[in-house]
Parts: sequence; structure tokens; C-alpha cells
Amino acid sequence: MKTGVLVSDAMTRKPIIASPGSSIREGAKLIDKKNIHSLMVTSGNKLLGIVTDGDFVRSAVIDRIDVDKTKIKDIMTTEILSIGPNEDIYNAIKLMGDNDIRHLPVIDNKGKFVGLITIKDILKINPDLLEIVFERIKVREEQGKINLINSSLGICEMCGKKGILTEAGGGLLICGKCIKKV
Repeated sequence: MKTGVLVSDAMTRKPIIASPGSSIREGAKLIDKKNIHSLMVTSGNKLLGIVTDGDFVRSAVIDRIDVDKTKIKDIMTTEILSIGPNEDIYNAIKLMGDNDIRHLPVIDNKGKFVGLITIKDILKINPDLLEIVFERIKVREEQGKINLINSSLGICEMCGKKGILTEAGGGLLICGKCIKKV
């Protein structure tokens, strides 16, 4: 479904960035000060990773990592989904919904990091898309209810991260991100 609105029309052109060498505490303070939910980790115009408020909670609270000594590069996600600035925002909504993410870096055809699009950005430019977003969330929640029946909390046997695990055949317990790869 095309909306006629491009990602570049809705994206944040100057998202808040962090250095990979910043401490977790510095990153968390920046997220709090700017009232945002993610930091883009860059080197020049190259996107190296993304770190979200959830990453800070998991590292500081669950994993009990020293937030002053541990660097953002140690907790950031480096396998990043992205979208091009000339794509329709419906494609961004679909990508976010299918992958249960709220932040999508925008990379141009030369590999340059040019912005960030979030659910909030999309809704600011076209509030009518709220219905599409809620429908995608509703579908994800229904799928989650089914998955939770056979799920448990633990360490993923594929990626080693803590989270809600689902049995994926042969007794292998894996997280939601890894189950999409199977």
C-alpha cells in the first residue's frame, strides 16, 4: 500500500548520536536529557550501531554491567535494519512492525547515514497512519500470546542474549530475533 509520503519527508534529519567510546552512563544520560528512546552510534557519516533505552536497562539492571567502565560499543546492536530516504513510509511501517522495532535508520544509496525514522515521526506527518500502526501492533500481540504459551525466560542458545525464549524444534530454545532467522 502506497501512501505517497516518502521516508525523507517524515524522518528526523539530525538524530541524537553517540560515540562508540562513550560510557553506558553517558549514553543513558543523553537519552534522558533529550527525552528520546535510542542513540545512533556513528563514526563520521557511517552508522556503526544503535543503542536503545531497552539496551541500557538490560545491561545496567539485568546484566549488572559497570555503566561507567563499559562502552556503548559493547552493548549496541550492529545488525541494523535500515531503509532508504526515497521509500514510501508504508514500507517503513511494515519493516518496523515485522521486526518489532520503533527506530529505523535511514541510509542513502551511497551508504551514508542521513537520518532516523520512528513511529512518532510517521504519525506526525500522517496521523491517519495510526490505524495501520495499531493493526500491526494488534497482530504482533496476538502472535505473542500464542508464542508465550510455549515460552520461558533464559539465555538464547543461538545468540547468547537473555530474553523470552521459544522452543524451535529439537529442544533448541531461542529468542524472538533468532527465531526469525530459523
